[in-house]
Amino acid sequence: MTLRLYTYWRSSAAYRVRIALAVKGLAYESVPRHLLRDGGEQRRPEYLALNPQGLVPALEHDGHVVAQSLAICEYLDEIHAPPPLLPADPRGRAAVRSMALLVACDVHPLNNLRVQQYLRGELGQDEASVSRWVRHWIERGFVALEQLAARHSGDGRHCYGSSVTLADVFLVPQVYNARRAQLDLAAWPRLAAVAQHLEALPAFAAARPEAQPDAE
Repeated sequence: MTLRLYTYWRSSAAYRVRIALAVKGLAYESVPRHLLRDGGEQRRPEYLALNPQGLVPALEHDGHVVAQSLAICEYLDEIHAPPPLLPADPRGRAAVRSMALLVACDVHPLNNLRVQQYLRGELGQDEASVSRWVRHWIERGFVALEQLAARHSGDGRHCYGSSVTLADVFLVPQVYNARRAQLDLAAWPRLAAVAQHLEALPAFAAARPEAQPDAE
């Protein structure tokens, strides 16, 4: 199996995929695409030919390209099942997906690089306003996710049940973003406890941004 991950060290979406790959013990080639250098390497024609969205991550598997972090993680779960990132039962899978989607659809898209660039550029917002925007949407998401973790965690160390799922894979990079935004995680003690446990696991530690070959 030949896997090639187009990534950027500080991209939280790419961070999710790196975690999933590490949890499953899958070797891959890291192909960095700097999101800021020269206007963004993800906008170059050769990369757009690979991934028309011009976003990272993208996973190339034996010549087949999959984009979008959630789709990539589920693809990995299907081609290399152990350990599974989704529960065996339909209700469990729905619960885990709902938590992952809360991050992937409701929090992260409002705070990612291109949104912040638009706020600063086209809308003329200063750094203080952009920071307030970022913190607001993380806070809104974490309030809900805290309650869902209270409902579904089986041990206080995972978002759902007592093993790593997609919900955990998506939580940790968003916690990383929250710290960058200088949010105090004390407001969400369950999420803080889950993140503390997960970040100490070897797979999660190996995937952290500062451990990547293109880290600055």
